[in-house]
Amino acid sequence: MADLDVLIVGAGISGLGAAYYLQREHPRKTYAILEARGAIGGTWDLFRYPGIRSDSDLHTFGYEFKPWRDEDSIAGADKILAYLRETAEEHGIDRAVRFHTRVIAAEWSSPDAHWTVEVEKDGERETLTCSWLFCAGGYFRYDEGFTPHFEGRERFRGQLIHPQHWPEDLDYAGKRVLVIGSGATAVTIVPAMAPAAGHVTMLQRTPTYVLPVPARDPIGNALRKLLSPERAFAITRRKNILQQQLTWRFSRRFPNAARRLIRRFNARLLPEGYPVDEHFNPPYNPWDQRLCVVPDGDLFTAIRSGKASVVTDRITKFTETGVLLESGRTLEADIVITATGLNVQAFGGMTLTVDGELVNLPDTLAYKGMMLSGVPNFAYAIGYTNSSWTLKVGLLCEHFCRLLAHMDEHGHDTARPVVADPDAPTRPFLDFGAGYVRRVLDQLPRQGERAPWLTSMSYFSDVKLLRRLPVEDDELRFSRSRADRPVERLNESR
Repeated sequence: MADLDVLIVGAGISGLGAAYYLQREHPRKTYAILEARGAIGGTWDLFRYPGIRSDSDLHTFGYEFKPWRDEDSIAGADKILAYLRETAEEHGIDRAVRFHTRVIAAEWSSPDAHWTVEVEKDGERETLTCSWLFCAGGYFRYDEGFTPHFEGRERFRGQLIHPQHWPEDLDYAGKRVLVIGSGATAVTIVPAMAPAAGHVTMLQRTPTYVLPVPARDPIGNALRKLLSPERAFAITRRKNILQQQLTWRFSRRFPNAARRLIRRFNARLLPEGYPVDEHFNPPYNPWDQRLCVVPDGDLFTAIRSGKASVVTDRITKFTETGVLLESGRTLEADIVITATGLNVQAFGGMTLTVDGELVNLPDTLAYKGMMLSGVPNFAYAIGYTNSSWTLKVGLLCEHFCRLLAHMDEHGHDTARPVVADPDAPTRPFLDFGAGYVRRVLDQLPRQGERAPWLTSMSYFSDVKLLRRLPVEDDELRFSRSRADRPVERLNESR
């Protein structure tokens, strides 16, 4: 008998959501949440750099079951963290979290139909057993960010900081700040630091699409004055889901039109005569990489004020007082911030073993975007890259609970995805052009080119697959470990 029915790894937005759905749909099942750090909140507790905020609206990034009541639609980390903590406390989820507990390895036993999970807590190793292992820790390393090699960086006399390790006492008032990068972190830090800093420069190798959006949702806020919070939230959420999906589909179908439209928005908010094409016109199409949003165009406001600037060039080397660029130009700086991305890490770095055989992740295929081929009773939560992360996670959690109910109803204790055609063509696990993804594609699982092995990036398609269609299909094998039942068979209900 396993210690727990479900062991959830990660107490961030995905893990807390998974716990809510599990205890709502299966109140008799036992579960615990393992959190390597000392607080809930995941990303929103970890990152402390200036201006940290969501780049999705909270009506869709928040939980479907808990209305977002704040007037800010694009919200800062403090508000998001308060929302998550309130959710955990309201539903008693916080009492299920075991802090400072990091998963090292998990081994599945088919005869026992459970996982034996090795964890490290306060420097000591111990084991737990569970019927299901649910990984909800996202896909990047929490203990270190990515910083490329920069020649001569040791010569730099100023402060060199990665946003993932932001010093609480950093004093940048009146100082020259150089932010290396052009992604979501960089476009957040620049306008946040600009008012107090002497000057902030964003140095990028390649431009990124930057889309100005309202920080507040006027329709959503108006609805809250007319309707109940629950009703107003539901309507605003549906509106924003539709808006996100239409924007993405338009961009993918008409990339040139989308490019021109984004450029027009940028040019309207930048100073007259600004070299828009040099700094804000990427060589790739919209949504080949994630678009960066800037609430109320704050990045462009900082540029117009003269407190911030953008340079598109490459670093040759660091100097004692800044960086030398390939163009021959030198950028002087007191503080350099390497907003150069994340280190992707699958499933928190844990190793998986099934019946004595180590699971090689690149040999597995993602099933419905939530399980792995050949790996029984293992689920994970990875959100959308083209929309609000939590929209996908919520659907996955619902489907997971439906799967558990189906197994209980039919007397199964094991569910294992099995690929019918091992020679079928495959695609990368994350079909996404970001550099932090491309660096590790050979270390990740893969996905197929047809359902259920294709990881959908369409919310409406996932609503059909994960919420409405039956749980069972020909490539999900159910079984029971007891000797009086066949060890493996197709679902008897088909």
